Amino acid sequence: MNPKISEQQQSKPAYVYVRQSTLAQVRHHQESTERQYALRKKALELGWSETSIRILDRDLGVSGAHTTGRADFKTLVADVSMGQVGAVFALEASRLARSNVDWHRLLELCALTRTLVIDEDGSYDPADFNDGLLLGLKGTMAQAELHFLRARLLGGKLNKAQKGELRFPLPVGFCHDEDGHIVPDPDEEVRGAVSLVFRLFRETGSAFAVVQNFARRAL
Repeated sequence: MNPKISEQQQSKPAYVYVRQSTLAQVRHHQESTERQYALRKKALELGWSETSIRILDRDLGVSGAHTTGRADFKTLVADVSMGQVGAVFALEASRLARSNVDWHRLLELCALTRTLVIDEDGSYDPADFNDGLLLGLKGTMAQAELHFLRARLLGGKLNKAQKGELRFPLPVGFCHDEDGHIVPDPDEEVRGAVSLVFRLFRETGSAFAVVQNFARRAL
């Protein structure tokens, strides 16, 4: 039995928060998602019943840099603030928030309502000075990691740009040749469709009329 987990906390639901930053990560990094869902098993091992475990996974594919679009994070914060949560389970601090403001706001609410925070490394009571300090450091590291990731991505783009190798998605009708030059799409059907768009727009003066024309032609 974990000494930090009381009967009062086990009488309230355990929230398992699952998040990946992008839909591409959801598709290609399935191991991480599976590990997050596996926290449900950890909640069972720590004494919560099957019916008292709630999975929050509506934020899959949403960045943790802010709260915009994170419906389940807002639900989590609201329920914690009302003292309705016994423990918050997350794989690591960065799953919950990569913003120090959001992270510390959640920790303050957890401390006030005696809600535990549990990750892969252990169980923490935000109301305890030492645990609160450690959780604060975890949040700071999560935000710093986001800064380093952005810096590396920007550095890579700048390096490619300096060598003339930086590419951006091209509009329909154009592509890159073997030498990296922008050229018209070699597919005659594609070129014809693009030319038709501009010709019809010149004739009608209306984008909606162009769409209607394409719909009639089933293009």
